[in-house]
Amino acid sequence: MADYRKLRETLMDMAMSTSTHIPVLLEETLEALAVQPGGRYIDGTVGGGGHAAAILERSSPGGQLLGIDADPEAVKVARARLAAYRGSVLLVNENLVNLKAIGIKYDFMPVHGILFDLGLSSLQLDSRRGFSFQHDAPLDMRFSPTQEITAADIVNTLSEAELARYIRTYGEEGYSHLIARNIVKERPINSTLHLVRTIERALGGRRGKIHPATKTFQALRIAVNRELENLEAVLRQAVKLLGFEGRLVVITYHSLEDRIVKQFMRREARDCICPPSAPTCVCGHKARLRLINKKVMVPSATEIQENPRSRSAKLRAVERLITQDDYHGNSEMENILVEADCGTWRNPAVLKKLEMIFSMS
Repeated sequence: MADYRKLRETLMDMAMSTSTHIPVLLEETLEALAVQPGGRYIDGTVGGGGHAAAILERSSPGGQLLGIDADPEAVKVARARLAAYRGSVLLVNENLVNLKAIGIKYDFMPVHGILFDLGLSSLQLDSRRGFSFQHDAPLDMRFSPTQEITAADIVNTLSEAELARYIRTYGEEGYSHLIARNIVKERPINSTLHLVRTIERALGGRRGKIHPATKTFQALRIAVNRELENLEAVLRQAVKLLGFEGRLVVITYHSLEDRIVKQFMRREARDCICPPSAPTCVCGHKARLRLINKKVMVPSATEIQENPRSRSAKLRAVERLITQDDYHGNSEMENILVEADCGTWRNPAVLKKLEMIFSMS
């Protein structure tokens, strides 16, 4: 525990000096990943590098980490923050939806653990790209400048009905039609401050504890970056990259993401996914995952006090199981599995053989 406190203090100091976010649920993440010396890990949303630094510290000596982020600015910040681990970390400016292809490209599979921290980093919230309604900025909200659609495109081109549907579905906003109607009347809207004022007028000021623009901004960000559409595809790819007893840890910040993650993990932890009304199993589905924490993990009161942005975080974790489908009944692969079951799969020669399994998955 003393080592953890020292690590957390170091990371918080680094966060203050580099204007990056303090990693949420840090110790819980390291425990759920079962980080160990010599392990190989993927941080699929590396952000400012807070979790990545802790993983590299815990996995030394010999640990390796592949960090991925669609935001080129985040990659720059992470590269500076992780400079001390230069020989052990590879940072890639790519969209997470290409996770499996990235793992294959950089010969980084199978791995011991994968982390997805799906929240916005302080770097993004404090930027002038329209993520936050606390700064006046262009209505952009793209994680990557290579993406074509911006928040301004959605706000200014969709019909009132389509806009209301986006705000209701992605923001879970009960006043979506009222907000959409006022947005259409105010067009064109090209700045965050203009949009905030439009929403405030639509709702008559504040309603409850959260700012009236919160849910609409969430909806626009999700729509621009296709976050929900991409999430389940990314989860499926992650399972294919995990080695034997490898861990997948996902931190979510709103109910839409958490519902997708929870349902995916529970489904993949069951042998049969037939409807309850089916008299016999016809799906042939085999469990590929084991639930690590059946009850979702949330930040402590102390952490929320230290870092208010952590208050809505939820952590779920699973462990990879290996089924016959993973090695296609090949006798040579079965022999490799025996080696792996003996705990030797961290041997470079065995790892090389195992990459054959995952490249065929």
